[in-house]
Amino acid sequence: MLRKRSRIRDYQEEARLFRSRAMVAFVGIITLVGLLVTNLYNIQINQYNDYKTRSNDNRIKIVPIAPNRGLIYDRNERILAENRPVFSLEVTPEKVKDMDDTIRRLQNFLTITPEQIERFNKERRQTRRFNSIPILSQLTEEQAAKFSVQQHNFKGVAINASLKRHYPYGDVLTHVIGYVSRINDKDMKRLIREEQDSNYQATRDIGKIGIERYYESLLHGTAGYQEVEVNSRGRVIRTLKYVPPVPGKDIVLNLDIDLQLYVHELLAGRRGGAVVLDPQDNGVIAMVSSPSYDPNAFVHGISGKDYGALLNDKNRPLVNRATIGIYPPASTIKPFMAVAALQEGVITPYTVRNDPGYWRIPNSKTKPFRDWLRWGHGKVDIVKSIEESVDTFFYQIAYDMGIDRISSWMTMFGFGDYTGIDLYEESSANMPTRDWKMLRHRTPWYQGDTIPVGIGQGYWTATPMQIAKATSVLVNRGDVIAPHLLRATIDNSDTFENAQLASFVTYPPITGVKDRFWDIAVEGMRLVNHGTRGTARRAFRNTPYTSAGKSGTAQVFGLAEDQKYNAEEIAEHLRDHALFTGFAPIEDPKLIVTIVLENAGSGSSQGGSVVRKIFDHVLVAHEEVD
Repeated sequence: MLRKRSRIRDYQEEARLFRSRAMVAFVGIITLVGLLVTNLYNIQINQYNDYKTRSNDNRIKIVPIAPNRGLIYDRNERILAENRPVFSLEVTPEKVKDMDDTIRRLQNFLTITPEQIERFNKERRQTRRFNSIPILSQLTEEQAAKFSVQQHNFKGVAINASLKRHYPYGDVLTHVIGYVSRINDKDMKRLIREEQDSNYQATRDIGKIGIERYYESLLHGTAGYQEVEVNSRGRVIRTLKYVPPVPGKDIVLNLDIDLQLYVHELLAGRRGGAVVLDPQDNGVIAMVSSPSYDPNAFVHGISGKDYGALLNDKNRPLVNRATIGIYPPASTIKPFMAVAALQEGVITPYTVRNDPGYWRIPNSKTKPFRDWLRWGHGKVDIVKSIEESVDTFFYQIAYDMGIDRISSWMTMFGFGDYTGIDLYEESSANMPTRDWKMLRHRTPWYQGDTIPVGIGQGYWTATPMQIAKATSVLVNRGDVIAPHLLRATIDNSDTFENAQLASFVTYPPITGVKDRFWDIAVEGMRLVNHGTRGTARRAFRNTPYTSAGKSGTAQVFGLAEDQKYNAEEIAEHLRDHALFTGFAPIEDPKLIVTIVLENAGSGSSQGGSVVRKIFDHVLVAHEEVD
């Protein structure tokens, strides 16, 4: 009996525990259901807008649209850079079952290089399978026709049209216009740094050098976009919104393409650079660097072999000699030195000195500094010293002025600094100072260092553009204006006649110089071309106009004392550079011309003859037209 009661108590305890556990479980279930309902309410009601936005972000995509690049014109409305339709052979990977077989079959009638295949495969790995990828660009009519006949055999392969930059004048304008090419990692980092990367999402090309790079922000325009609905695989289903791109501005340059072509022809592949300025505002009418190269090759992707050939060419066609080429300015600087010496009182208009053919630092036993004319020029004043390019007269000026005053004055003329031209490819060259020599050579400045600076040699270097700018300072009696290529801009809705004129940079003028001192320097330059003993009188004989000029012959290497210079016995790359700068007509200057011909010898004969032809081409031709 006791055992039976014990069992009953056990059953009752187990039932009580079961009911207790069931109640806990029920409460737990009710709690979980409550939490689930609360969470669903929170998601469906409270966070509805947030999740709707996320859903739309997955369903709706913004597809950027590249703008058309602005065109480039010369001052006479001749087009210098345009956008041409080009045809490319493109492959859509998801539509091609066997890519290798497809490429092999294409190679049966189209030339596709391993380099092109490698570029295609690289881009294919970085692109969605339903997007088309070019395997051949710039198809010829023959290539397009051959593929069209076979197109039915190539599913997923098609010919597509797009606009590509084209430079109709090829190598004539490369160092001015530059070129566009594929955006690379370096470009993208710069765009991100400038917060412009979003404007280039649909753009493949960007300006690399020249005007194309300097005015990239004007030429590129503003990207548009499409708001499209896509499926789970990213394929576009429909377009919801379309915002058209804004084309880049057209720009007008100061260049005269006819003159540019003529100067390019005169240089005829010789190593050198030429600059032609309008002295009214220093607009660049022509700028030639020779030899050059065709920029169109870079637009479509130059091969490694061809680019290597340009890099290794001993004539350095990639270098813009007009703005990057640095040379001793030689005697072209003598008129500028004359103005500085007159203003500083180092000489007067009546100072006369005897030139025996050499000059020695007073009270020293150092070797003499030679004049280019071994037997000397006799007694000369400042005008004659410019006309005959008397070295000894300027040795004495340099000695009396000292390097500090020389560098200060020549800096005002623009030497040793960037000219302000609207190109990134420019060198500041070097106007030597005491501090410069100490930093560069770890030695102090010696008196003997100053003397060759007086004739534009020694440590002094300059670019043709700097010499042209300094000449304009002389022509404009101290006004300092930056050379500039941009003339005007044209909005996409405007005409050439409504172009907006561009402003140009000016610098503090050289003030306080007497008009007479400017006139003396100009008179010396007039006699260089037209005087009885002018160094360039033969080159400018019988011109129907009066011009002014100054030649320069820059030594590439030094000669030992009493050593004679024989150009025929010296390797070409060691021969003197020929320089010349001048302007015409002298009464009302219409153009300034500066030229450097590498290793050409005499500046007066070689440089002067080229400058004479440019003067004739502009001034005589204009007179005939009038």
